[in-house]
Amino acid sequence: MSGAVAPEPADASDLDAILALRGSLEDWMAQTGLVQWPRGSLPRERVAAQLAGGEWWVVRDPEIGVAGSLRLLRTDPDFWGDDATPAVYVHGLMVDRRRAGTGLGRALLDWAQDQARAAGVDVLRLDCRTSNPALRAYYEGYGFTAVGVRDFPTFSATLLQMPVGGRPASA
Repeated sequence: MSGAVAPEPADASDLDAILALRGSLEDWMAQTGLVQWPRGSLPRERVAAQLAGGEWWVVRDPEIGVAGSLRLLRTDPDFWGDDATPAVYVHGLMVDRRRAGTGLGRALLDWAQDQARAAGVDVLRLDCRTSNPALRAYYEGYGFTAVGVRDFPTFSATLLQMPVGGRPASA
């Protein structure tokens, strides 16, 4: 799957597929000992509201349906507080395990950078749990830099950002 992708805007008809993908990844994480998304941690109602708000994008695969997804936001006060820096925020980046290792995750991040550039912002941001060093290393390998930590009652999140277009050519 190397190369460019063209995610499509998701709508209410994608709700079950997005939740199924998330559930399969939650199960895989639990089985492998990764701590990022606990089972059942994303309520159906929240995803439905996010879909209604036009936040979700999906990559479809003729063999498996939704092979990847992500959410794009223009603000993220839950994780980044009142930071007024013009940025695009990535959440819900998911790749079906049957497409792991194909470059789909990186292609989705490339696409998110293109969207940030088109929006006229200079910074792409995301977060991951501090308890998930593998995911942090993945993002840092792409070109993100850790710039802070946000503590919540049940977990801490590492905040990462990169300049739009700042991905190293070798990544």
